[in-house]
Amino acid sequence: MAAPGTTLFSLPRRRRPKDRRRGAFATALRQPSAIIGLAIIAFFLLVSIFAPLLTPYAGNEVSCGVFEAPSPAHWFGCDDGGIDVLTLVLEGGRVSMWVGFTAAAIAIVIGSAVGILSGYFGGWVDTVLMRITDYFLVIPQIVLMIVIAAVWGPSLNHVIIVIGVLMWTGTARIVRSQVKSLRERVYVKRVEALGGSHLRIIMRHILPQLGPLLAASGVLAITVAIFNETALAFLGLSDPNTVTWGVIMEHAFSRAAISTGAWWAIVPAGVAVALLILGCYLVGRAIEDALNPRLKISHLALRTWAIRPLGSTEDAKARATTKRPPTHSVTATNGAGE
Repeated sequence: MAAPGTTLFSLPRRRRPKDRRRGAFATALRQPSAIIGLAIIAFFLLVSIFAPLLTPYAGNEVSCGVFEAPSPAHWFGCDDGGIDVLTLVLEGGRVSMWVGFTAAAIAIVIGSAVGILSGYFGGWVDTVLMRITDYFLVIPQIVLMIVIAAVWGPSLNHVIIVIGVLMWTGTARIVRSQVKSLRERVYVKRVEALGGSHLRIIMRHILPQLGPLLAASGVLAITVAIFNETALAFLGLSDPNTVTWGVIMEHAFSRAAISTGAWWAIVPAGVAVALLILGCYLVGRAIEDALNPRLKISHLALRTWAIRPLGSTEDAKARATTKRPPTHSVTATNGAGE
């Protein structure tokens, strides 16, 4: 906010930063952290897509001795069954990423629906939905996930549903706050006054404004989903017949890899989880920073505005350029035309 005796004005185009780009995504992608995060995510995506071509051995092929140390033939060594760890990590990455992305998508859809309905309609709808959200927030999610996964049985689909259904609360509260602000915008009020339906207003005037916010929440939700999937798999609550990074670590831990000094059986999968979570976190934080108008790196930052004293020369010029034409000239023209 400008200090007393000053006013905020838009800088002329020639004085604005030449490298300024519009849009939160464009601003976020200029940040070094976002570039590093995208590079990490792209690396894991490419590795997952081309995993069948990159794996040196079959996933169930015994190609070396028990807990054989890393060597040129087996870069990451072998596990307790004589299976190449690099092959397991590549195959497990595909499943772990699928679980993480799918669970995050479920959480974003549920959280967006709850947040939009709560923020748009308000009243008793807002009260009921937010009380339900509060109940889910105070429940320890990891504990509830363990209980539900244990009751339903070890299955990959159960893990996806459990993570997605219990991880939507943060998105719902963020979306609700944004929708309450958008609900009071002038253009929304005008569409409503013209008879626009609620569905039309939400789909055409509110939901598009939530795009960058949902993208940031989605990327950050992926990090939590992958971490939760790894935790559930490490506790033996995932499908034991499907190889994931969590299952690799669980097998290595339960089969005495640590006590025998075979660190290579557990470390590669853990490093892969940490790197992917780091990449998603860097991208999500960069988008969030681009949406924060209080930061200089935001696309809404005051880089195209400046503060000047009231009554200054520039202030007078600006008011002169925005001054409307005299009323008498319009009247005279109308009179001549008549």
